[in-house]
Amino acid sequence: MQSDGGLAPVEHFSGLRAILSGPAAGVVGYAVTSYSESEKISLVGFDMGGTSTDVSRFGGEFEHVFETTTAGVTIQAPQLDINTVAAGGGSRLFFRNGLMVVGPESAGAFPGPACYRNGGPLCITDANLLLGRLRVEHFPHIFGPSEDQPLDMNATRALFEQLVADINAEMRARHTAESAYQNKAVEDIALGFLQVANETMCRPIRTLTEARGHNVQNHSLACFGGAGGQHACAVAANLGIRRVFVHRLASVLSAYGLGLSEVVHEEQSPAAAIWSNEAQQPLLARLEKLSRVGCRKLISQGFLDSQIRVQRFLNMRYDGTDTSIMVPESTIGDYQLRFESMHQREFGFVLRNRRIIVDDLRARVTGTLSKVKAGQVYDELKSLQRRELCEPNTHPAFVDTVSVYFQGGYRPTAVLKLGLLNPGDVVRGPAIVLDCNSTVLVEPNWVATVTSTQLVLDNTPVTTLDVSTHHISTEIDPIHLSVLANRFMSIAEQMGRTLEKTSVSTNIKERLDFSCALFDQHGNLVANAPHIPVHLGSMSHAVKFQLDRFSEDLQEGDVILVNHPQAGGTHLPDITIISPVFHDSRIIFFVASRGHHADIGGISPGSMPPNSRELFQEGASSMGMKIVDRGEFQEEAVRHMLLEEPAQYPECSGTRNYRDVLSDLKAQIAANHRGIALLSQLCAEYGLEVVQEYMAHIQHTAEAAVRLLLKETRVKHPTGQLSGHDFMDDGSKISLHVDISEDGSALFDFTGTSPEIYGNTNAPPSEGGVRYEGWGYYETIAGGHGAGRDWQKGQDGVHTNMTNTKITDPEILERRYPVILHRFMLREGSGGTGMHPGGNGCIRDIEFLEAMSVSLLTERRVFQPPGLDGGGNGACGLNLWERHFEHKDKQVLNLGGKNSVFVQPGDHIVIMTPGGGGYGK
Repeated sequence: MQSDGGLAPVEHFSGLRAILSGPAAGVVGYAVTSYSESEKISLVGFDMGGTSTDVSRFGGEFEHVFETTTAGVTIQAPQLDINTVAAGGGSRLFFRNGLMVVGPESAGAFPGPACYRNGGPLCITDANLLLGRLRVEHFPHIFGPSEDQPLDMNATRALFEQLVADINAEMRARHTAESAYQNKAVEDIALGFLQVANETMCRPIRTLTEARGHNVQNHSLACFGGAGGQHACAVAANLGIRRVFVHRLASVLSAYGLGLSEVVHEEQSPAAAIWSNEAQQPLLARLEKLSRVGCRKLISQGFLDSQIRVQRFLNMRYDGTDTSIMVPESTIGDYQLRFESMHQREFGFVLRNRRIIVDDLRARVTGTLSKVKAGQVYDELKSLQRRELCEPNTHPAFVDTVSVYFQGGYRPTAVLKLGLLNPGDVVRGPAIVLDCNSTVLVEPNWVATVTSTQLVLDNTPVTTLDVSTHHISTEIDPIHLSVLANRFMSIAEQMGRTLEKTSVSTNIKERLDFSCALFDQHGNLVANAPHIPVHLGSMSHAVKFQLDRFSEDLQEGDVILVNHPQAGGTHLPDITIISPVFHDSRIIFFVASRGHHADIGGISPGSMPPNSRELFQEGASSMGMKIVDRGEFQEEAVRHMLLEEPAQYPECSGTRNYRDVLSDLKAQIAANHRGIALLSQLCAEYGLEVVQEYMAHIQHTAEAAVRLLLKETRVKHPTGQLSGHDFMDDGSKISLHVDISEDGSALFDFTGTSPEIYGNTNAPPSEGGVRYEGWGYYETIAGGHGAGRDWQKGQDGVHTNMTNTKITDPEILERRYPVILHRFMLREGSGGTGMHPGGNGCIRDIEFLEAMSVSLLTERRVFQPPGLDGGGNGACGLNLWERHFEHKDKQVLNLGGKNSVFVQPGDHIVIMTPGGGGYGK
């Protein structure tokens, strides 16, 4: 079995292509058993196991990706598009910084959850057990050191009672001044942890569906895995999904799916062709040739022509962009129309005047062995004679009536054995359906229909999914606080995905140099996605500045652009787009996105010249302007700002890539629009007052967490006084004195720091930068991270302080720009020595194929990164210019930390980034 959902002969098997073979087999299992070509209802796969949950989507065709990161390792191989979230039955439960947290730590198989009798911690399984959703009497006696004991309810309850006591005590201590906190019962906290877990598992499902242009409510949920049946109804309800399929073999569906899988052989060939009427026929002829090669391969393995199916694809993208789409052959036979349709759905736009590039040709040839009819459950449901179990206790499948805790309290719940239920039996929730290897919880307002192969769960009309069903108080509650914190984070993440998908520049789409966040009506930060920390610190100031600047002049449909440092900006290429959110003609929230644009004019390409002395030399700037005025995009004002204003200054020009900058600004506006829509949906569910109050609760909780951290630091340093200094490569001194008070407040005093520099920076820039005239390409290059007391070694080759960005793939770099990347490797030995050595920096060696200007902005080329507590210093960085001449030896020049040079064809720039300092002797 391979990660792409197909089988391969053992002689052709590769471990590289089988990393996700188990989850891929599960996708095949639910695709074959639960998707109908006639009904065409797409499926979301929900595979919840002991340590994690895998989610996927099937809409008639397997969705493949060709590069993924698993356990921190990037793998380039065809794989089904499967997202993994660290929330499974063994995921641990915590109360941290005022929030209830599930995972990512897992108890594993040993010691396992607390109820396993091995001294394990509280986990999701314990919460289900405490609430009666798992039954001790129906589990085998395989627990404890001798593996002959039942599940231990007493251990679970004891740990929950201690955790709940801690939660109640902390909540009372934190919020006595603002609300009369009501102690939570053990059952409420256990149910709250399940709600947090369910919301955590919903986030990647929204990524697979809504963020790619699919309405999640138009899907059914295919649930499998040992723990999935306990959460299926709740996860579906959160997403607005009305039907859930649980196969009778749900706990082993991956194994069953392996038996249903097809043998796959793929042929692929590079094309690098421009799509046109003239090029179409030669490309299709090559594609047909690849198909014939694949068919011959399967025939040689014994397949008949009738068992072979061919899928043909063109890997297409717009010229000037790097995100390609694998476009399948369609019945209309027009790849361009199919490409434009897929691009519109996934990215929200098409580029009518751009050429379309065909990067690759791909033929996927499959040989079918299974005779299982796909989607037969739909045929059975149509003809099924239904019999509702009005009195479950009279049915042979009935086992017992037990008390199970749901929202609102305990409810009597029938326990039934799936093996004794007959096709056509209908069970109304609440009910527990037991199988040999799994437990399915049918929640209230859900009904289960038994078929020969599946348990089909349907949400009954009693529950409406599009109105405010969350009737909660505005008083702080740790459960709702944790759930809404996840929802706010999810909104910011979906804004980021919209921006990534709809942008066109390498900086934003490939390097992910952007950030998205939500703010309250006063401009205070509420939630941000895990994007760029250096962006997020000042975004709140930018929002507040515009709120004061425009005062009463903000109207519904307005969008503001700002990038000036005095208005809350960072450096000028970071443009912030701010959108107020209105309700009844008043501002209730703000959403904002900040993206690094590759060129906004100035004296040099890239808008970050190392020799600038005045702000105007770095390009266009704005203290705040309406880029959208009452819903109307102000392109003339944008053109004036980006093209005309910068060109008024000596030796300066406007942006050198207006088309891409304009497209990316529109992508930021689209991201904000997405955030507004999701916030409006959240308010419809909970009510505006509740959402605003919980924004304030989250801010107060965050403040308390920071104060606690400072108090703990003061305990380690009883005087509360911390001091330090460091130097820039130009000799400028940075001094900091921190005075921490007993109440957890702190004063940060920079007295003793050198005066402002008459130059382009007053703070250390990110590590390294290269930009090419005419293209404005920009990149940040990783270095070594310092070691510390609590980790064994500093990380090699990572961004420090510029985290969460990516460097451009070598293939994309060399395809788009006239350069060759000769080396990109770790700089061995550059990390500082010590008990815990520092991380190694990198070496990046670029050859230029055309004459162009190159600028570098770097630090730590003079002063070494210091070690801690006796650890050795990291090595300084080094920037070299290798000048190659036709009739004499090359010349190697040290460029120092900051410089601009004009390179010739054949020249190399070699950047060696510094290593991190070591820790301890």
